[in-house]
Amino acid sequence: MPNYFEPEIECASRETLREIQSQKLAAMAKRCYENVPFYRKKFDEIGLKPEDIKSIDDLSKLPFTVKQDLRDTYPFGMVAVPRSELARVHASSGTTGKQTVVAYTRHDLDVWAHSAARSIVGTGGTKDDFVHVSYGYGLFTGGLGLHDGAEALGATVIPVSSGNTNRQVQILQDYESDILCCTPSYAMYIGETVRDKGIDPKSLKVRIGIFGAEPWTEEMRREIENALAIRAFDIYGLSEIAGPGVACECEEQAGMHVQEDFFYPEIIDPVTGEQLPDGEEGELVFTCIGKEALPLIRYRTRDIASITHETCKCGRTLVRMTKPKGRTDDMLIIRGINVFPSQIESVLLDLGMAPNYRMIVDRQNNLDTLEVQVEMNESMFADTVRSLERVEKTIANALQSTLNIAAKITLLEPKSIERSEGKAKRVIDKRNIV
Repeated sequence: MPNYFEPEIECASRETLREIQSQKLAAMAKRCYENVPFYRKKFDEIGLKPEDIKSIDDLSKLPFTVKQDLRDTYPFGMVAVPRSELARVHASSGTTGKQTVVAYTRHDLDVWAHSAARSIVGTGGTKDDFVHVSYGYGLFTGGLGLHDGAEALGATVIPVSSGNTNRQVQILQDYESDILCCTPSYAMYIGETVRDKGIDPKSLKVRIGIFGAEPWTEEMRREIENALAIRAFDIYGLSEIAGPGVACECEEQAGMHVQEDFFYPEIIDPVTGEQLPDGEEGELVFTCIGKEALPLIRYRTRDIASITHETCKCGRTLVRMTKPKGRTDDMLIIRGINVFPSQIESVLLDLGMAPNYRMIVDRQNNLDTLEVQVEMNESMFADTVRSLERVEKTIANALQSTLNIAAKITLLEPKSIERSEGKAKRVIDKRNIV
């Protein structure tokens, strides 16, 4: 029997949800026009008035927002409330430019906490659980997002943060944690540490893993579930929209339920910007109809996904989104074939390889080339040269048959790709590409 945190919303009729969304969108459009100069200018440029937005059907009349807009108005140019009303500020890492600063009122933090609480309950979590949060705390939204969600649920939070994996495992044992929250790659690393310590994962009480903040595949899910003897669930969020809890899988593991009374999703054609129907892959776009401080309009996430409005077997009517296939800015085109790093990872995991790799894209004699450098497992390291050559050939053949791409495969020593807190970098190195 599935549980719900707020059944009146999670199981509401589509008509009820539509009414809520329409009211919130109209109010948001008015608030943005009156309080955010950036949006007032955007509206005026296309001759749009706030009163033109009467229902959710009018969403396509509104302009898109992109990450660069947040950088151009850094730090608080997109904020729609006075600074005195802000309760918290988070920011992205800023690895590709200025940090993306996001702000929250007390109301916004409650929205986020309720979204995260719904997510935890959807995976089977309860108020009696101990929630072990191994996401980083600080300006990154991961740690505090799941922390506040667990507290809103009434569960007990263990704010471990990231790093010091031996201590993480000790706490999982001693505190009898029920739910583990971290990135999927760190969950894999924790699983490896459990194995290396000779601990039977079934001896741990933890039964649920809630993993996000980076792309991962179904193959990686199986690896994590085997390594930790848990059920692994995907949670989706991005700091510009709120943080973890924007969407999350339920126990059916049949797509992530979007908290669409707060964050309204669309799928668009990334080239034309036209809305796409249910089931068709495109770029995921969110409008923050439930937020006060940073009510972004039609924010282009660059994530590739699809959505469905079919009622889930769990009873929730909230729209579901697929696990993102990749990002529009991560997609590679190798001799006319579209390739996402997640597809490479799926092939490697299917072959029993570690999901730690480096992709080198080059252009030689006007032809695209791809080299995939893959870390060996510890057990493979002692194999003969001939055995390793067979493995390289097996990987190359799998990429050819599965993705229709030709690639040179190079095996690397274990742990030769740089790591940070257990996470191996999936490096994409582009050379001579114009």
